[in-house]
Amino acid sequence: MDKTVVMKATDNVATCLADMRKGEEAVVKIDADTRSVTLKGDIPFGHKVALTDIAAGGEITKYAETIGIASQPIAAGEHVHIHNVESVRARGDKA
Repeated sequence: MDKTVVMKATDNVATCLADMRKGEEAVVKIDADTRSVTLKGDIPFGHKVALTDIAAGGEITKYAETIGIASQPIAAGEHVHIHNVESVRARGDKA
């Protein structure tokens, strides 16, 4: 069973379809391309893992849409969630 899902080749995060553990390899299939990243920490079901290094201020892309901005540098394999992402969706205070 695949433990992660990525919808578009431009996505820089994958969604975990099961609880995943530090050191586990997340293998993602994007079209004809297969990539993998080693998890740097535990990541719960439904949360995201960075597929590439993302600089502070960099866009978090899921489903080919920007869903947030990195509030700090995020290394490939790290957990991507509210502790290191500022949402840009459904924000009345952001244009």
